[in-house]
Amino acid sequence: MTMSRREMCLLLPAAALSGAASPVALAGEQDNSLPSGGFPFETLTPKGAASGAQIREILKGKLATGESLETHATTLPPGAMPHPPHRHVHSEMFLLREGTLELTVNGKTYPLGPGSVGFVRSNEEHGVKNVGSAPANYFVVEMGPCAS
Repeated sequence: MTMSRREMCLLLPAAALSGAASPVALAGEQDNSLPSGGFPFETLTPKGAASGAQIREILKGKLATGESLETHATTLPPGAMPHPPHRHVHSEMFLLREGTLELTVNGKTYPLGPGSVGFVRSNEEHGVKNVGSAPANYFVVEMGPCAS
C-alpha cells in the first residue's frame, strides 16, 4: 500500500499522541512538585527588607503540571515601596488584603483597595507603593519561568 504525503501528514498527529506520556508515567514526576496543604499566616516566619517591609514566604517550587510558582505575603509600611520599578520574565498577581496600594504598570497607575487584585504580565515594567496611612497587607503570586 502506498501513501501520499498528504495522507502521511494526516496520520502524524495520531502517531504523536500514541507516544505521549501516560498519566501513570507522569505520577512519578509529580513527587517533586509542591505539596497540597494549608499554610496558616501565623506560622509563616517574617523576614525584614530594606524598605521596612515584612515578607513571609509561603510556597516556592514547581506545580505537578511543570509551571513554577512562588507565593509570599507582604506587609508594607505607609509610603514605602518594596523595591524600585522593575521587570522580569514571570507574571505576577497582587491580592490586597488590607490597606491601599498603587500599582504602576508601564507608566499607568492602578489604585488598589482591600479585596482588589492587580496583575502584571511577563516583562512589563511595574512597581507597587503603599499610598495609604496604614500598613498594606497583600499576597504576591508569581507564576511562569524563573518564579521559583
